[in-house]
Amino acid sequence: MNRSVERIVIVGGGTAGWLSACYLAARLSKRTPEVQITLVESPDIATIGVGEGTWPTMRETLATIGIDETEFLVECDGSFKQGSRFDGWVTGERDDSYLHPFTAPPVADIGALLSAWATLPEEVSFASAMTPQASVCANDLAPRQAAMPPYAGALNYAYHLDAAKFAGLLSRHATARLGVRHLTDTVVGVRQDGEGGIAAISTRDNGAIEGDLFIDCSGLAAVLIGDAMKVDWIDLSAELLNDRALAVQLPVEQGSPVASQTVATAHPGGWLWDIALPTRRGIGCVYSSRFMSDDEAENELRAYIARTGLAADPQTIAPRLLRFPSGHRSEFWKGNCLAIGLSAGFIEPLEASAIVLIELSLRALADNFPRSRRAMPIYAERFNRLFALRWRRIADFLKLHYTLSQRDEPYWQAQRDAATVSPQLAALLELWKDQPPSTYDFPLSEEIFPAASHQYVYYGMTGRAEASEGSDAAISHLAQVRDRSRQLGSALPSNRAYLDRLRGGGPAVMAQGAV
Repeated sequence: MNRSVERIVIVGGGTAGWLSACYLAARLSKRTPEVQITLVESPDIATIGVGEGTWPTMRETLATIGIDETEFLVECDGSFKQGSRFDGWVTGERDDSYLHPFTAPPVADIGALLSAWATLPEEVSFASAMTPQASVCANDLAPRQAAMPPYAGALNYAYHLDAAKFAGLLSRHATARLGVRHLTDTVVGVRQDGEGGIAAISTRDNGAIEGDLFIDCSGLAAVLIGDAMKVDWIDLSAELLNDRALAVQLPVEQGSPVASQTVATAHPGGWLWDIALPTRRGIGCVYSSRFMSDDEAENELRAYIARTGLAADPQTIAPRLLRFPSGHRSEFWKGNCLAIGLSAGFIEPLEASAIVLIELSLRALADNFPRSRRAMPIYAERFNRLFALRWRRIADFLKLHYTLSQRDEPYWQAQRDAATVSPQLAALLELWKDQPPSTYDFPLSEEIFPAASHQYVYYGMTGRAEASEGSDAAISHLAQVRDRSRQLGSALPSNRAYLDRLRGGGPAVMAQGAV
């Protein structure tokens, strides 16, 4: 138990495995150079590969592991993501749409800002009143100019990406630049160490691979945390009803606009995602098999594609069917085994929580890396307590999108059923009738979805609350937002112009006005 933790063995590739390898190699090499990282990737298991949305944390992550932003965007067919737009989630009417942007409202009392918002014309949405990012997204603009330093922007932003290409870039970076050992092999067994952990994994071609810390990135198979360590699964399907998705990828015409946000469009039995990359669009239909058959979901998907005009004959498209559970492990770290990625849990891909959970797991591990096995139970207990709370927060935030809907289809009625709403969320919804969502509700360090996120969803779906006369300071803040919107509208390039220029196919001159 006093043995130093020097050998890290990662089981599984994909985004989770290779991001783990890169991040730990980059962080630990600076203070624990003796650590050796081996990644074992099965040649027989394809990655799911539809996780195409990230959170703004990805900029710091990429900078930390040493990947240039331009290289990332070009190699991963990447584009900028500045938030998520929700169409049809409240009533399903034609004008039913709201935005959850990544840039927070002005730093001011939220009650005063709500009052100032009430003084604006009714057509001004909460997001449009609170941040210039709303107008930037509406006009398909990039959040930065080419002359800015890497990972800096006029507005907060993340990325859309090709998940398979991202894993490939990370793999090359890990092995060529960071010294990660890569084995293409299949795990056929696990040898326990007699101390509640793992001594080694057995592989088909390379025999036994011993380690001090094992990271399970094997996806839903969970060959370490589930099969070997016997950690239970906490089922959240009674709260989050969706359990299937149909996914397609469609090419786009050269020069076509590239959207600045993920678009989530509600339908009678779930919702559709639409993610724009420079060369294609990723589109998927998420649904609950309790309320919609696979054939009905496929019809919803084809109808949406027909509306986009991306395919001459949507009937010829063969979508990929994905079945998924909603839930997470009762423990994420047990013994010397830590689950990261889908092996730790999965919740529907609303609001792009999957990859950011990987990032935060890695940051917590690197910040608190155990020197020996002796203290590992203490690290594990703290990690498990933190991430159980994170998963609870995510589940409640996603559920918020459904509980505020007014749609009357059976699926949406079931989503609003009080029996499917956690006590924590039910209490917050009652509290927010009395006061706005605030940092007092979400005091956790590094909240994935802070108070601002809840404000954008809550007021985006419920509209204006009763408010008193807006203060002069708050009215001034919103006037500054309008001025900033006009400035950025003339200074920022379009996403298409920016991204094409990176690839050598765009205009030679981009907007360079001060922002």
